Amino acid sequence: MMCGAPGAVQPATAEVQEIVDQVKLQLEEKENKKYPVFKAVSYMCQVVAGTNYFVKVDTGENSFTHLRVFRSLPHENKPVLLSAYQTNKSLEDKLAYF
Repeated sequence: MMCGAPGAVQPATAEVQEIVDQVKLQLEEKENKKYPVFKAVSYMCQVVAGTNYFVKVDTGENSFTHLRVFRSLPHENKPVLLSAYQTNKSLEDKLAYF
């Protein structure tokens, strides 16, 4: 992966699910909504001074949300941060930089 350029979209892994689980509460607070289903479907990464994860999340009832999550470098010891999100997405919507 080239530094600064987002990588290719890949199927979500257990590690990616763990990352989105860590920002679920942040999204619920921003949207004032609970998500009983919150399953990572696919993702891509962008290496910066840390890593941006762009993740397509199944939020149930044929609804999807795209998340941009920032994970800082390990030595910074900071929690993951929900940087941005896009709601009202479908399974067919392409995951892209936003």
